[in-house]
Amino acid sequence: MEYAKDVLVNTDWVAQNLNTPGVRLIEVDEDILLYDTGHIPGAVKVDWQTDFWHPVERDFIGPDQVAALLGRLGIKPDDQIVLYGDKSNWWAAYAYWFLSYSGVGNLKLMNGGRQKWMAEGREVSTETPSHEATQYPQLTRDDSLRAYRDEVRAHLDSVQAGKGALVDVRSPDEFSGKVTHMANYPQEGVLRGGHIPGARSIPWARATNEDGTFKSADELKDLYAGEGVTPDKDVIAYCRIAERSSHSWFVLRELLGYPKVRNYDGSWTEWGNAVGLPIEKTYSEA
Repeated sequence: MEYAKDVLVNTDWVAQNLNTPGVRLIEVDEDILLYDTGHIPGAVKVDWQTDFWHPVERDFIGPDQVAALLGRLGIKPDDQIVLYGDKSNWWAAYAYWFLSYSGVGNLKLMNGGRQKWMAEGREVSTETPSHEATQYPQLTRDDSLRAYRDEVRAHLDSVQAGKGALVDVRSPDEFSGKVTHMANYPQEGVLRGGHIPGARSIPWARATNEDGTFKSADELKDLYAGEGVTPDKDVIAYCRIAERSSHSWFVLRELLGYPKVRNYDGSWTEWGNAVGLPIEKTYSEA
């Protein structure tokens, strides 16, 4: 079984296309300081927080601001955008999802991300490339890729009826309610631990190999089908703040070709704090 869509390039392809006109590399890291220590030559940096998030509202910048961002980076609408980053492409996948939601096309991920490029001892640069600004055309959001809180709540009936699926991609301890955040990460204000009722626990990292690359299509198909998450269902993925669930969204929609997959970007930091929303816990201190 092959991947459903041509959305990955490998490190060899990137190395061979560093100077190819129309190929643009964007690095998106959780650790925003990594880029300055050395990056793929020609790659530009995107800061997922300051570049994608609205400065006041808990929401994203709009399509016009996304077009302006791409214009400042000198990207043209027919350019092939290749995203990569640290943490097995956590935030690169988040950027892929957000840009797709914003209406941007011609997107691919570099399989294995920054860690594979570095592990292979490939060329890096500390120079920040300069590109002439462009006038990126108007964008239109694809609302079919994003789920809001009330849509997730309405989705619970579909999950119970076996027509929908919820995928919780966090760690087993987060899913059970034993902890409210990942190990070695800050507690971001969540008041309750647990998971959304009916969700299946499929941690994001089960979709990757040790070198950060994605597992084969057959392995991925078995992983999700084994938990009852099949292509015939309306699927919503979530985590804590949507970076890990973007990775799983990418696997389900882009690599496996599931027709209806949404990312709930409010995720547990919203659901776990919201008044009146149900949760389940499988952990007890007793």
